[in-house]
This record gives sequence, structure tokens and C-alpha cells, in this order.
Amino acid sequence: MSRKPKVAIIGGGVGGLAAALALHRLGMEFEVYEQASHINEIGAGLNLSPNALKAFRMLGFENEAIEAGWQDEYQCTRSWRTAFPISRQPRKLTSDIYGAQYLTLHRADLQSLLLERLPETHVHTGKACVDAGTNGKTAYARFTDGSSVDADIVIGADGIHSAVRDALYGKQPPHFTGCICWRGLVPVEAVANIPYVKDLAAWWGPHGHVVHYRVRRGELVNFVAHYDSDAWTEESWTTECTKDELIGTFARWNDALLQLFDQSERYYKWALYDRDPLPQWSKRQVSLLGDSAHPMLPYLGQGAASAVEDACILARVLDDSEGNIEAKLQRYEALRKPRTTRMQLVSRERAKENHLTSPAARLMRDAKVAFRSRFGSDKSIFKAGWVYEYDPATTPIG
Repeated sequence: MSRKPKVAIIGGGVGGLAAALALHRLGMEFEVYEQASHINEIGAGLNLSPNALKAFRMLGFENEAIEAGWQDEYQCTRSWRTAFPISRQPRKLTSDIYGAQYLTLHRADLQSLLLERLPETHVHTGKACVDAGTNGKTAYARFTDGSSVDADIVIGADGIHSAVRDALYGKQPPHFTGCICWRGLVPVEAVANIPYVKDLAAWWGPHGHVVHYRVRRGELVNFVAHYDSDAWTEESWTTECTKDELIGTFARWNDALLQLFDQSERYYKWALYDRDPLPQWSKRQVSLLGDSAHPMLPYLGQGAASAVEDACILARVLDDSEGNIEAKLQRYEALRKPRTTRMQLVSRERAKENHLTSPAARLMRDAKVAFRSRFGSDKSIFKAGWVYEYDPATTPIG
């Protein structure tokens, strides 16, 4: 095909909008179809490691993301009860080694940064996809309102409950991890006199852990609390709850955390589900991206970052003159699948380490982390140097 392909992107979340921007910057035709009546991302925070910032650099808004977000001076891990610092790493060290900052950012702010760089007429809301596939040399997507679109390529970026993935491979039920999560946002001035909680930290304890960090130029503290329990099994991120069950669950944890929890105006909870890596992402002219292709547990902090990486590599491959559409989508999958599969599996292993119940096992883990962060060649807390060094703009695609 001599002309550049027209791409229909199903889903207007971070991954879908990043794909649209990557294509737009390379002069390719695209349309985004989002099921919601308007794009308004939930109020949650994101940890964005250097590989994500390098993707933002390729997409042309790294500096704007830094201005909208926050970078703490240190990243800490603490003991659940005493607040003893297991490790304490300067964030600047990460930036110096891996060539980009480690940022915390409000998800809605990232979505706005992407949206404002796209022509409004190419983003369509109220379009819930129910089917996708190919018809001859054309890819198609169909929506609940009875409409449909044809394109050279359809990309399913419609999230963890992807209709495009279901259309390609059938419904694949997830596995409940036995973990429940709670989240909230607190104005930073409300915790001014509470120790520890204004800075980025992960608290590790028996059956659970808590992460908190600042977003929106440091104005808000985002917290996420994880705990092993089967008392709740709904996967939705938008289910509100009371603070009583959260504080009751963590009643024996450090008082600074309980004070932080107490300051949020709204609380949300969801059950955490895991999904096995897909054997393949692409069929003919249809492929997947982000959570549609490789939903992963949050313990490596790579859900959003990996989706934006996907977007950058997809655009580069489609812009390459070599190969037909099917071959290009296969090459995109071959370039991305090994890395994202490894991320999925490492995230799964991190979940086990974060929630150790044995005091002896926790002591051994903490000693290893403390030693590695001080003396190891890979000083990242999660041995994630292989994640952070990646740059989608310079990764070979041939």
C-alpha cells in the first residue's frame, strides 16, 4: 500500500489517545472511538518511570508533563508499623542513570495533555464497540448505536474489558487475586503536620501494602492501599465506599497512614484481578494495545507506561515502508509482546513479595532490598533497570 493506512482506534483512554497522537505526529489518518459520552478520566494517580517520560519525549510533551506532575526528591519503602525506612533512593539518581525523570502525575492531567494535541473532530464519544474484525482487505468496528466504521486497521485500546479482544479471541475470564484495593486523594495542606505521607513511599506489611505520592504539581496526595481479602469481588474502579472499612482494615498500621486515610473526601475500592498473557494480539488487520493486549497488576507501576510505549512503537512500525499491513501488525506484536509479557509476570511476582506474612520472610526481603539499593549495580527498588532503560524512539524496529 503506497498511501499511509487509515487507523480506527477503539478506546479513548491513555493508550488510545497516545496511539492517536503518535500517528498524528507522523501524518497518518486516524479516528478515535470512545464509549463514554465524554472523555473524563477517573481521579487517580500514576507512577511514570523514565521509560514513560522518554515516550512522552517522542510524543512532544515531556516538559509539559513534568510541569503538570511532581517529582519527589526521594523514593522510600517503609515498614508497615514503625515507618522504619527499608530503602531511600534519590530520584535524581534514577534520572541520571536512565535519561529521564521519574514522575507522578494525575491520570486526568495526562489524558488532557494527550487530548489537547489532537484535532477534536477525530475523537468520537458515545461509541461503545460490540464487535470488530476484517472483511476482505478492510477492518471494521461495530457499535451499540447500530453504526459501524471501516478502516485499513482497527486497534483495540478499549481497556481491561476489551470488546475488541473478545471479538478476536472470545471472552477470557480473569483470575481474582484475593486482593482488595482502596484509593483516595488528599490536599497536601491537609497532611502538612503528618509525618512521612507527603513524600513518595511504599509501606510493606503482612497481607498488604500502601503507596502514596503527590500529583498535580504537588497539590494532592494520592494513596492506594492493597490488602489480601475476598470480602469484595467487583472489579470497577469507580465504586465508592466509606472510609470506615479502609481504616478498620489497616487499624494496626502506622498512625501516619491512618491520619492520611482520614483526610480524603471520597474513597473508592475495587477487587484486583489478574489475566494471563495472550498467545497473540493480532488477526489480519486488527490488533490490540495497552490493557486490551496485556493487562497487568500494578506492582511494577507499568500499566500506563507500557500502553504509551505500545503507541509509539505501533506508529513507527506503521510509518515504515516495509511490509503490508498484516506484516506490520505482526512486527509490532513481535516487538512489544516479549517485553509486556515479562512485565505482566514480574508484576505478578512482586505481588507475592509485597504481602509476605512471615516476619522472618519480610526481614530477609527488607535486608535484600536495603543492600541492593545501596550497593547493587541496579539500584532500582524492584530490579527494574531493564524497564527504565527502554526508549521507544530509538528501539530498533527493523
